[in-house]
Amino acid sequence: MIDQKTAPYAALVLRLSLGVMFIAHGLMKVLIFTPAGTVGYFESIGLPGVLAYATIFAELAGGAALILGFATRWVALALVPVLLGALIFGHAANGWAFTNAGGGWEYPLFLAMAALVQVLLGDGAYALNPFKAKQASATA
Repeated sequence: MIDQKTAPYAALVLRLSLGVMFIAHGLMKVLIFTPAGTVGYFESIGLPGVLAYATIFAELAGGAALILGFATRWVALALVPVLLGALIFGHAANGWAFTNAGGGWEYPLFLAMAALVQVLLGDGAYALNPFKAKQASATA
């Protein structure tokens, strides 16, 4: 049974955790690997270089939207393909464990499942969701 009193806070913790993780990975691609290096890596694994920029944008903007609680379900759902792309193209050949060279595929798989849980849970507490305000005023 789900505790209705704590469920909004559980969704909040998940939302913040996912948001921070996406921002950290986006910043890693900008500040450590550099955009040019990220483009080179994407091309080296057979992906179009422009997809690196789209991924960086998705991670940074999506992470910020999750932290703010803006359109949480849609943002989390939109980020699942980014995680599955990381799993399939970036980590699948490395095996299961994160300790393998290049990192394993369990981490992006877990994050994809966590994002899907966020889709099911919704915003949670303290979300800045403008759609909720419109729904609330429409029912009043």
